[in-house]
Amino acid sequence: MTVLLAAAGLLLSTSLAVAEQTLYEMKEANVKITTVEPERDVGYTVGDILQRTIVLEVKKPYTLLETSLPIVGYEHRWKGQPTGIELHKIETEQNDLGDSTTYMLRLDYQVFTNNIVAKPAILPAEFIKFKADGKFYQYRIPSWGFRISPIATFGAAKIELDMSPFRGPLLLDPNPEKKRLKVLIGVFAVALLGLLYILGSRAWLPRMGGPFASACRDINKLRKLPAADVALQQAVARVHQSLNATAGSSVFSDSLDSFLQKKPKFAPVKTDIEQFFGLSRQVFFEPQAAHQVGDSPLNWLRDFCRRCRDCERGLTPEERV
Repeated sequence: MTVLLAAAGLLLSTSLAVAEQTLYEMKEANVKITTVEPERDVGYTVGDILQRTIVLEVKKPYTLLETSLPIVGYEHRWKGQPTGIELHKIETEQNDLGDSTTYMLRLDYQVFTNNIVAKPAILPAEFIKFKADGKFYQYRIPSWGFRISPIATFGAAKIELDMSPFRGPLLLDPNPEKKRLKVLIGVFAVALLGLLYILGSRAWLPRMGGPFASACRDINKLRKLPAADVALQQAVARVHQSLNATAGSSVFSDSLDSFLQKKPKFAPVKTDIEQFFGLSRQVFFEPQAAHQVGDSPLNWLRDFCRRCRDCERGLTPEERV
């Protein structure tokens, strides 16, 4: 009996040795591999599932031995110790391409290990077998490294001391801020353009070079002259010139209604124009005439020209103080 058992053991060992000798390595020319790895390689904790997709394009007559595929529930070991990585699910798909066959393997691995610090781990290399012409061939699917994170850390963590190469860069999406900045720049440009149009006295934009815009510049210069009486006469004459240029003819107090019918956008300053004609009578014809423009006629004329400038630009003139 002992002899028979010894002979059986010798026969079994011999058969295994023969099987090992007849298992050939698959040549790279006969197989093309494409792998789709998980989207990140850090930040996994106990219970997480990592999915790999392996696509093998194998030339005929090589065919896959399904019995050589990884076994669901098998926990891989490293140097006799469990790694805590278990195959959770496997799905296969086969497509015939004529002179070759495509095998798609979807392998789901689940993490069953944890630590107080981050530690490296790998999705193990898998060995699958093919058969062709009565021979068996072995092909190695490469491993893939990643990092398992602890569920909780102990003590204070200093990020500058934990710049691991396994950790990707901390990126912020700048697109919302860029869009907001562009909108604010646009609003600022429109506001600046509007302010320039309202307050500007130069003819930089359409409808900015009207007669009253030019009169504003001239009156500002006249206000600096030492002879106030001469400056006032010239300023009044300059306003008369602007009124006549706007109307296309001479404008007097008795033709004011006709002027406003022709230029209705000056209607908001009708009272100001009447006061201006009163000031003109006092300056040129009746020194005792009442004008109701206050004690600083030049300053009043400047403000009057600004209001008329707003009217000729199609704007609503500012309220009088």
